[in-house]
Amino acid sequence: MSTRCGFAAIIGAPNAGKSTLVNAVVGSKVAIVSPKVQTTRMNVRGVAIKGETQIVLVDTPGIFKPRRRLDKAMVAAAWSGAGDADAVVLLVDAADLAENPQGHAARDTDAIVEGLKTSNRKAALALNKIDAMKHAELLPLAEKLNAAGVFEQVFMISALKGGGLTDLADWCASKMPDGPWLYPEDQAADIPSRLLAAEITREKIYLRLHDELPYATAVETEKWEERKDGSVKIDQVIYVQRDGQKAIVLGKGGATIKKIGELARKELEEIFGRRVHLFLFVKVREDWADKREHYREMGLEFPEE
Repeated sequence: MSTRCGFAAIIGAPNAGKSTLVNAVVGSKVAIVSPKVQTTRMNVRGVAIKGETQIVLVDTPGIFKPRRRLDKAMVAAAWSGAGDADAVVLLVDAADLAENPQGHAARDTDAIVEGLKTSNRKAALALNKIDAMKHAELLPLAEKLNAAGVFEQVFMISALKGGGLTDLADWCASKMPDGPWLYPEDQAADIPSRLLAAEITREKIYLRLHDELPYATAVETEKWEERKDGSVKIDQVIYVQRDGQKAIVLGKGGATIKKIGELARKELEEIFGRRVHLFLFVKVREDWADKREHYREMGLEFPEE
C-alpha cells in the first residue's frame, strides 16, 4: 500500500488555540501552551498518523500587526510555514469573534484572510472554542468569514475538548501528497531537545507569572551534559530586560524560580524518559530582543530593520 506524507500549517491570530489543536491531533504535547498571547514564537512540527498518511502539523506563531523586531520575526515565520505547506488551516477563536466583532482577534483574522486572498492560497477554516458560545452565532460567523472565497471547507471544533478534530485531521490527510514518511512512526515532534527544554521552561514561567511578567522574556539552553548514569544536566539562562523583572522571576528567597525549575524538570523527565538535573540562571539583558544570536537559538530568521 502506498504511503502519503506532507505538511499542514495551522495559522491564526494569537491565542486562537493553535498549539492546543496540534497537541490534540498529535496525541501528545509537542508545543507549549499558556494563556499569554504570542506564546508560540517559532514553527513547531508535530507528527500525526492517519492510516497510511503521515501529517506533519506546523504550529505557527500568531499572526498580528507586528511592532517590534521579535514580532516581525514571528509573523514572518508563520507566513513562511503556510507558504511551504501542502494544506493550510486557519484557526479562529469563534467565541472571541462572536463576542468582540471589532476586537484585536477579529481584525487580525480579517488581515490573515486578506493575506490568503492576496497570495491566492486556499485553506480550511476551523472555528474553535465552539463549546464556549451560543450555537446560533456560529452560522453567521462562518458565513461572514466564508464570503472571502478562500476556504475549501469549514470545520467547527473544540481543540481543548476534542470535538470535531477527526474530520479536520481527515481533511488534512486528504491533502497530503504521495510519498515516504519523513519521520519514524513513534516520533511525535521535530524540535531539537535543547530547544524543547528551553520552551518547556518558558511555558512554566508564563504559567507561573502570567500577569506579573512582561512578554519580553527568553530562555536559552546554555549547556547540555550527558552523564554516565544516563541522566542529563541542563543549564539554562532566563533573559529579562530589567532588574525588576529579575526580582519577579527569582521571587522571595528564590522561591519562584525554584518552583519554575521543579515544574520544568518534572515535565522534561516525563518527555525524555530519564532523570534531568536542571539549573536555572536569570540574567538582565535589556537588548536581548535585538541580538541576532537569540533569534538563531529560537529558530527564527533575524529581521533586518
